[in-house]
Amino acid sequence: MVKEKAYYDTLGVKPNAMTEEIKNSYQRLAVKYHPDKKPNEGEKFKLISQAYEVLSDPKKRDLYDRGGEQAIKEGGMGEGNFSSPTDIFDKFFGVGSCMNKEKRGKDKFHQLSVSLNDLYNGTSRKITQHKYVICKKCEGRGGKKGIVEKCTWCKGCGVLVLVHQIIPGIEEQRESICFNCGGEGKQINVKDRCKKCSGNKVIHDNQILEVHVNKGMKHGQKFVFTGEGDQKPGVETGDVVLVLNQKEYATYQRQDDNLMMKMEIKLVEALCGFKKPIETMDGRVLLITSYPGEVIKHGHLKNILNEGMPLQRDPTEKGLLIIQFIVTFPHNQWLPVKKLSFLEALLPPREKEEMITDDMKVVELEREPYRKYRGAAYQEDDGTRDGVQCQTS
Repeated sequence: MVKEKAYYDTLGVKPNAMTEEIKNSYQRLAVKYHPDKKPNEGEKFKLISQAYEVLSDPKKRDLYDRGGEQAIKEGGMGEGNFSSPTDIFDKFFGVGSCMNKEKRGKDKFHQLSVSLNDLYNGTSRKITQHKYVICKKCEGRGGKKGIVEKCTWCKGCGVLVLVHQIIPGIEEQRESICFNCGGEGKQINVKDRCKKCSGNKVIHDNQILEVHVNKGMKHGQKFVFTGEGDQKPGVETGDVVLVLNQKEYATYQRQDDNLMMKMEIKLVEALCGFKKPIETMDGRVLLITSYPGEVIKHGHLKNILNEGMPLQRDPTEKGLLIIQFIVTFPHNQWLPVKKLSFLEALLPPREKEEMITDDMKVVELEREPYRKYRGAAYQEDDGTRDGVQCQTS
């Protein structure tokens, strides 16, 4: 009977598990909890690796079964000379040599949603961002002065090269910041760590960033706040980049420095002229008028100068306002026959009719609206469907 089961529980196996079962369980857990995938699980990964180091060795396992973890420490497996967990991980994936330390922190990108109205009139926003800042209590050391020692995993260089064996003979190599020291090359014992930052050297903080969106700015433009990214001791702080993301607008659509809108007009307005007011995005009212006698065709585009988007270089100047006209026909189906001649006299002449010959069959359009039919039987909207009369009580 084993004295302790902690290492077996860590690997999720029973005390009588075979060596191959222990090996397979470690491989699965090592991949799952590797700090490259889960940066916050460094301690758990270390425990998994330590358990495997003992249980994969028959002599150490026998010592652990008889005397527990204390027997392992007394037998030469104490924390001071416990091999790096990445050495064990390397049995499956390999580990390379150290590379250069991180010199500059990563830039942080955020989207700033704005309306077309905001880009037309300009606006100011205050954005709260969550960031890491260097702990003031320990001044970014992670603990008291003089208690920092070289990291045993990366040998003080802060960066590892992991070699992942895809299949025998084929390996994939990639650089990884040391997950034991976070790329610092140094480590601190748990008892000596700073109480405020828990030895992480940085703490969470909230920061207010104020953004001034100028008139005429465009979707995708960026605001760069230099050196406002996450802080890290010994590393140049990255930037915060806000990217404008324009939302859709109901009335206007933007085309570079121009604005485009659709305007519905009746047939009489298209033929006889119209006056229509529209409201601009700065609260003014424009009265749109057509020239007397001008015919507006369906789909026609008309421009209004200096009523588009303000130009960013000079907001007093604007692009074009482009109006696309949608002509709607009258709802009534028939016009007075007696007045057709007056209307026809105002319209362009008909095309010359072809001469009617005896071999032509003259047909007329039905007076009723178009209906689907099957064969010669019309399907009226009288309760029938597909030629079948609905039953009524």
